[in-house]
Amino acid sequence: MLIDGHNDLAWAHRGAFGLDLRRGDVALPQPRLHTDLPRLREGGVRGQLWAAYVPSTLPEPEAVVTTLEQIDFVHRLVARYDQLELATTADEVERAVADGRLASLLSIEGGHSIGGSLAVLRQMHALGVRSMTLTHNDSTAWADSATDTPIAGGLSGFGRTVVAEMNRLGMIVDLSHVADTTMRDALEATSAPAIFSHSNARALCDVPRNVPDDVLALVPGNGGIVMATFVSFLVTTAPQATVEDVVAQLDYLREVVGVDHIGIGGDFDGADEVTAGLEDVASYPRLFDALRARGWSAAELDGLAGQNFLRVMRDVEAVAG
Repeated sequence: MLIDGHNDLAWAHRGAFGLDLRRGDVALPQPRLHTDLPRLREGGVRGQLWAAYVPSTLPEPEAVVTTLEQIDFVHRLVARYDQLELATTADEVERAVADGRLASLLSIEGGHSIGGSLAVLRQMHALGVRSMTLTHNDSTAWADSATDTPIAGGLSGFGRTVVAEMNRLGMIVDLSHVADTTMRDALEATSAPAIFSHSNARALCDVPRNVPDDVLALVPGNGGIVMATFVSFLVTTAPQATVEDVVAQLDYLREVVGVDHIGIGGDFDGADEVTAGLEDVASYPRLFDALRARGWSAAELDGLAGQNFLRVMRDVEAVAG
């Protein structure tokens, strides 16, 4: 059961078709995108976290409105296509898959999307959002980004309050894009497992967006997962990443954090710099074939594909109250 941790179809569709599903009918092949329903079926995707991404350069009030438009797109996507079903719990994911549908989960990519308001966070949750990255490429007043000047020194007091409220709601804390200081502060503050929805190991690709070894060492104790991504410049510092480079990342993550703490977050439609051989959502079988050839067992591949993420989801739900 392949559950991918991060897909930016909503933003890519906005750019290509203005979020108009009549103009950009994803039941048909859409070569301008990495994602459409035929290729999702071909790739064996059974669950997808759809990112309601908006640029972190937007003023926060505008970011909130635009995020709501992105969430509305995912709701319309699910309503239009019988193949999809909105899922807000691990049990709902499993029921959707059992019914032959693609379980669709909502995520927010960046704390700017809540406009500094816990009330907005709660309303995003009410609309079905079940995970949020604390930052995108720019720092907020309460959380530092990996790719911007620090403001909060990691998480501010309000940032810790955001994490606590996410725990209470049952919303997954996502640490992709955040600064090392924010990673450490959030892993200390959270009472539920956290994820890195689309990040790799910095030891193999030394860029700020990836996770350093000392933080990877904290992940098993937190119960979270690191979901390897296919964005070429996050896989390797070579000019073009290959499937073998992604396999090397996963081999390394399996060794450092353990096979129970890894997953897949392709980041399709979120970056142009894709891995050769993993160019769209139809390509996942190539990766799993390569891992099988490396000696990964069926049980290890099941965990990587989705069972580890479902465990995290259930643990986050158990903490909520």
